[in-house]
Amino acid sequence: MKREVRDATVILVAQRISTIMDADQIIVLDDGRIAGIGTHRELMDSCLVYQQIAHSQLSREELA
Repeated sequence: MKREVRDATVILVAQRISTIMDADQIIVLDDGRIAGIGTHRELMDSCLVYQQIAHSQLSREELA
């Protein structure tokens, strides 16, 4: 997808972490409020909501 949308802003709404893992910026919403903003790695380090979702959806290999 990155090749197809180079030099463009894309807003993607997703429930699957695997869909957004490579995004430049991810905004995590929890009950309508922003719970975290950052890359996948940044959110794995700082956002409990994102961590919980990631652990429920991704394998150990994908989380490494």
